[in-house]
Amino acid sequence: MNLKALHKIGYGLYIVGSKRANRFNGQIANTVFQTTSEPPTVAVCINKQNLTHEFIKESRVFSASVLAKETPMKFIGQFGFKSGRDIDKFQDVKYKVGATGAPIVLENTISFLEAEVINNVDVGTHTIFIGKIVNADIIREGEPMTYAYYHEVKKGKAPKTAPTYIKEEKPKEAKKMEKYVCTVCGYVYDPDAGDPDSGIEPGTPFEELPDDWVCPICGAGKEDFEEEISS
Repeated sequence: MNLKALHKIGYGLYIVGSKRANRFNGQIANTVFQTTSEPPTVAVCINKQNLTHEFIKESRVFSASVLAKETPMKFIGQFGFKSGRDIDKFQDVKYKVGATGAPIVLENTISFLEAEVINNVDVGTHTIFIGKIVNADIIREGEPMTYAYYHEVKKGKAPKTAPTYIKEEKPKEAKKMEKYVCTVCGYVYDPDAGDPDSGIEPGTPFEELPDDWVCPICGAGKEDFEEEISS
């Protein structure tokens, strides 16, 4: 059975936010989808280990901000590869509090919706929260980022708690390559592309990166990278 067939299913990329008391949290999600048009309802699939799951389960509300195609990887990493248990993800991020009290990300976002949970389904490691839409709007015109674009063009990876995560099996024989992979989030450093957002010019070998260079997605140091293995 080749589970990579699942990669052919289309997804978007969103920030799902919620609240608990006076705290906010949010995470990257790609499983946000409309379920009915009358009444308008949507569903989100959230890992039970995630803090956002706890917030939605308690408050029974959530928001979904649709990310723009040009969203920087560092911004995605802020919400996708860091835990709200360790940091305030909304610090220094433009957002507003919606009608439900859930946070709505305004930065790198083209539209949003808010929903009140009317049902939830336990699917093992995840919960599908189904919500009635109570507020929605377009922030600006633009093209939404798809998961395929994030994965194939941005070279982004799915965190291990994502519902679409599929473990990549390493071949038995490793071959030294010029590309290096972050063992924390899966980001691939490609010397041909460099890291322009961090001031690293294309053509810069991994070995010549500054000692204080960090992964542009999750902030891991060079010591957390390993040579990419190719078959």
